[in-house]
Amino acid sequence: MKRLPVFLFLFTLFIRISIISAQDRPDPKNPENENLAVPVNWNVRVDHADQDVNISADEEDADIYFVNMVPGWHITTGPAAIFWHPASTASGSYRAETLIHLFDPQGRNEAFGLFFGGNNLDGEDQSYSYFLLRNSGEFLIKNRSGSETSLVKNWSPAPMMNRYTESSESSVRNHLAVDVSGDQVTFFVNDKEVATVPATKLNIDGAVGLRINHRLNVHVEDLSVEQM
Repeated sequence: MKRLPVFLFLFTLFIRISIISAQDRPDPKNPENENLAVPVNWNVRVDHADQDVNISADEEDADIYFVNMVPGWHITTGPAAIFWHPASTASGSYRAETLIHLFDPQGRNEAFGLFFGGNNLDGEDQSYSYFLLRNSGEFLIKNRSGSETSLVKNWSPAPMMNRYTESSESSVRNHLAVDVSGDQVTFFVNDKEVATVPATKLNIDGAVGLRINHRLNVHVEDLSVEQM
């Protein structure tokens, strides 16, 4: 039997692993278990690890209401938290993006958006970078390392953001995207560039997921990662 050259075998294996990984990423149109049930295989971490939190599909009983709601997922937070699926990872050059509908924040100016470059997310030495919006029409870029956070870009105007107002319908939708390419990372709100940051200032390789701050009601229509 003729053997494949080692480099060809490894290349074929890499392609196969990449395809499997992409297939395992969460699909907003095809939940891994029942619609309106808590998503299986997802992880949730609140900012205060010692906090006892009930994640449930029962809105009356939940500290965090988190369910499949095709297309996508619905989240209503008590405490701030990050949400991620272990197959949603990226490294090198990639694009991460999400479509988030914000429901009435009831006057609160809490933030929501993407995190990326997540590592050790279930440990004390967790690390990730995050890109958030808040209903004042502003965006923020920060890093987290353990329990500490550091600013990359402080709250800055994002005039292209759709803000919830008294005249809004049930919700407003915003598209956040992060392009990692070479030595720089570019951030977009509703397809308009808002910032470019040197890649050395951010966590790049690792998990991609959602960060939803305190007492917000959102519907995540999509969350995707594409290797470039």
